Amino acid sequence: MAPERLNAKTRVLVSKIADAQYSVVDSEADALLLENNLIKQYKPKYNILLKDSKTYPWICVTDEPFPRVFITRRVTKGARYFGPYSSARHAHALVDFFGSAYPLRSCKYKIDSEAILRHKYRPCLDFHIGKCKGPCIGAYSQEEYARDIEEIVRILKGDTAALIREYTARMNQAAAELDFETAQECKEKLDVLNEHYSKSVIQAARDVDADVFSLDFENNFSAWGNYMRIRGGAVIQSLNLSLKSKIEESRESMLSAFIAEIESQFGELSREVIVPFMPDVEIEGVEFKIPSRGDKLALLELSAKNAKEFHFNSLRQLEKTDPEQFRKKALEEIRDALGMKELPEHIECFDNSNILGTNPVGACVVFRGGLPSKKDYRKFKIKTVVGANDYATMKEVVNRRYSRMLAEAPDDLPQLVVIDGGKGQLNYAWQAIQELGLEGRFTIVGLAERLEEIIRMGDPYPLFLDRNSQAFRVITHIRDEAHRFGITFHRSLRRKSQVHSVLDDIPGVGERTQQRLLLRFGSVARIAAASEADLAALVGPKLASTIKEKLK
Repeated sequence: MAPERLNAKTRVLVSKIADAQYSVVDSEADALLLENNLIKQYKPKYNILLKDSKTYPWICVTDEPFPRVFITRRVTKGARYFGPYSSARHAHALVDFFGSAYPLRSCKYKIDSEAILRHKYRPCLDFHIGKCKGPCIGAYSQEEYARDIEEIVRILKGDTAALIREYTARMNQAAAELDFETAQECKEKLDVLNEHYSKSVIQAARDVDADVFSLDFENNFSAWGNYMRIRGGAVIQSLNLSLKSKIEESRESMLSAFIAEIESQFGELSREVIVPFMPDVEIEGVEFKIPSRGDKLALLELSAKNAKEFHFNSLRQLEKTDPEQFRKKALEEIRDALGMKELPEHIECFDNSNILGTNPVGACVVFRGGLPSKKDYRKFKIKTVVGANDYATMKEVVNRRYSRMLAEAPDDLPQLVVIDGGKGQLNYAWQAIQELGLEGRFTIVGLAERLEEIIRMGDPYPLFLDRNSQAFRVITHIRDEAHRFGITFHRSLRRKSQVHSVLDDIPGVGERTQQRLLLRFGSVARIAAASEADLAALVGPKLASTIKEKLK
């Protein structure tokens, strides 16, 4: 293949090759698994790394004459393990269910036929309250205990529906034979099984046996994946993984790496694998399907919802552990969503405020690196616009802001300007930008409050950001901060206009002088009645003379 036809990843890899070795395997699936294991062993720079960020719990069934069933996060030889479970709550709920449905032992004693014959152990409290039938004293045979363990294993493998059918048949037969004690035991088991099954089964998909994969992409370097194993419509296993690559990867390649990782952890895949798009590998005996409707589409949508939730929670965790990296990711989301060339490290947002045209004001808030820079906030009293005209007000404020910046700090222009309003406000702000000759110097967008839609100049269709995305959170935070800052300034002007004193009209009498006069004399009437000498002692002879003249 000609070098110019290679993708970016392959070109970089070829430039770094010092030596090449290869292994021969029987199939493409084996090659994928081998690649996955070698990546884990050698951690090469340019391959996808899969991380689950923690050790997930497994349900362990020990290999003993009377096996124990418990939760562990460490997998060793000599036992059967089921999992891993991405939800520890789900794993604990299953073990609690087994404890309520089956009289299993909870002790760690080494129980065998010799220990039972020698009466080595005494029955514990579980035996006396009916939670355990006492295998340690021979009250519960190994055959009966093994039958219960086998039923538990069937449930863990997803064979709950068949088990329910068997218990139903057993109960009906016992009732027909008038063996009501056995029938009651079967009914109690059925009640517990049905309760568990109703919680874990997607009702419309009871006959589905499949594996489901979905990915939620952040960019071409990272994705968050969810895997679900479905048996009889029940989700019997689920796992979330994050996928990272040091170099750009295709979506198909990332999905293939995810599938290989799951196969290495869970063993052979189902004959039917549901995916959102086709991977770039074929696996013998496995049919990949992209559902377009029905129960299988519902399963895929459920998996996709889990992947999005995993992505969202990972970012929330990053916000606490590495806030700087979190903010950088949010700014990258904004850049990609708006098609910007630069990272919007410096963002400014404008908002107007007035009530029926009275006390009209404008506000500009500034964010640097995703954080408010309050020392750079600016507020504007409107000078040229008469009445309630939001469009002209926006034009005046934007013009005043950037004409001053061009004069004082032309190198500190923002990368992104957000206008709080719809097309009208955005168009008038754009007129101000054009008059100043700033077209192309930064990106300018409008944010309509009603539908939270982003309006771009020259684009007839609004942009809707995912409400759970970090980009949406940052932009709406900036808009809300501009609104708060503008409203606060407007309220302060409105309060001052409502509480007007005759002292406000006297030149040289500011707020502090008014406070001193009122504290000394108590009211404007008493200030007017005071002698000029008394006033001079407080504010000086010149201002005292002015006050007496104005208050006549």
